[in-house]
Amino acid sequence: MSPTITRRQLLAGIAGTVGLAGTAGAAAWAGGAFDPSLVAPNGDLVARTEAARRRAGAATVTASLNPRPITLDLGGPTVRTWGYADSAPGPLIRAKAGDLLRVDVENSLPATTSVHWHGIALRNDMDGVPGLTQQPIPVGGRYRYEFTAPDPGTYFYHPHSGVQLDRALYGVLVVDDPEEAGAYDAEWIVVLDDWVDGSGRTPEDVLASLQSMGGHGDMTGTDHGDMGGMSGMPMQDMEMMTSPLIGGAGDVDYPHYLVNGRIPASPVTLSGKPGQRVRIRIVNAASDTAFRLALGGHRLTVTHSDGFPVAPTPTDALLLGMGERVDVSVDLTDGVFPLVAAAEGKPGQGLALVRTAAGEPPAATVRPTELDRQVLITTTLRAAESVALASRRPERVHRLVLGGTMMPYQWTINGATFDQAEPLLVERGERVRLTFENSTAMFHPMHVHGHTFAVTGGGARKDTVIVAPKQIVAVDLNADNPGQWMTHCHNIYHAETGMMVNLAYQA
Repeated sequence: MSPTITRRQLLAGIAGTVGLAGTAGAAAWAGGAFDPSLVAPNGDLVARTEAARRRAGAATVTASLNPRPITLDLGGPTVRTWGYADSAPGPLIRAKAGDLLRVDVENSLPATTSVHWHGIALRNDMDGVPGLTQQPIPVGGRYRYEFTAPDPGTYFYHPHSGVQLDRALYGVLVVDDPEEAGAYDAEWIVVLDDWVDGSGRTPEDVLASLQSMGGHGDMTGTDHGDMGGMSGMPMQDMEMMTSPLIGGAGDVDYPHYLVNGRIPASPVTLSGKPGQRVRIRIVNAASDTAFRLALGGHRLTVTHSDGFPVAPTPTDALLLGMGERVDVSVDLTDGVFPLVAAAEGKPGQGLALVRTAAGEPPAATVRPTELDRQVLITTTLRAAESVALASRRPERVHRLVLGGTMMPYQWTINGATFDQAEPLLVERGERVRLTFENSTAMFHPMHVHGHTFAVTGGGARKDTVIVAPKQIVAVDLNADNPGQWMTHCHNIYHAETGMMVNLAYQA
């Protein structure tokens, strides 16, 4: 490969042949042919930036992951799938801010894979994007991820390989704050997911169906793009799988929605005592579903979003897009209460039980009244003063127009799929503004790798933000983590069919 390769040719090679976000073409930079005008993921500048993050006396936290075929009990239905353990979610990894994480991955899957550390401002060559920051982990191969976790918060890990996330390949990473006082009596971790694998379809089947049937092989027919020839569809179909809060709510009608790997008919129980204050770390690990979450008989106070503290905000319910995390505190009362994650704009829900006393559990279909009261969307949160981004005029502004069609099933940024897109260029030290403009009728949770941005106007520090139909959301970030960073929709089917772009540091 010539060192004068164009960026477009490079990105086309990265995209590979397994799909636009696939794992082929992974030697695009590993052989030394990375575009010399850009900062290489394994370059000296990346190594120096990582060295500056290292904290004297920091501990080394070790873990092992073995992605493999498993049999998973969802609380009744038993499915064959892929996972990091014989349960979902995968192993909890826990460290303190500033610790060095060393995670050894042994790939026992029948396909290449990777691990992305969602939300962590880590060194670029550990970000887990095959073809851009590493070679894929081959079948039977091993890979060591080693990086500093600089910021406390609730994060998670998952593959960045095809649609593998839409299985049990996800787990939670908690980075504790050594300085935090700890004003909680207990902590719970709650992971939300939509589930299809082993129900007669695989995620690859879902993707193929969406592509072959013009985007409505696994959906109700709602046109979420620019109509693309679907204007003759029945109106009743076009009105399904939509939300008054976020518009078009997904492309896949899932048979199950899970809380901590269990269906509502056999929910997990979270036990506490009346009067306790509990911190709940909530992760939306779903692939195509936003969730509206509430705890019956209680109000929640949102304290953190995507790992970073916010001005404490009480609410009855909250809405989480795919890839978002929130921490909430709640003062428990006496009884048995439903923690419900309703699939936004879709039929079905996930359920866990909060138990502080004896009593009969509610029905699996219970709908707490809190779900229909005040519903908080994370774009309305305000950053805590301790993490607010200093006021500064951006030196660089990138406009990202989110587009898509259902026939063909294809999603774009600035009119281009990932294999055709030019990178978004930035220079180290700049304040960068990304302006997301959603031209479609569907919501998109937009995620930026390797950085935490601020929603403009004093909004929360985040790495994933919901952009509703016809809405413009602007975010600012400091370009302080050099490398090549994916910026994409965290609907895995949108990302895989093109809604990604490379945020690239110039050398």
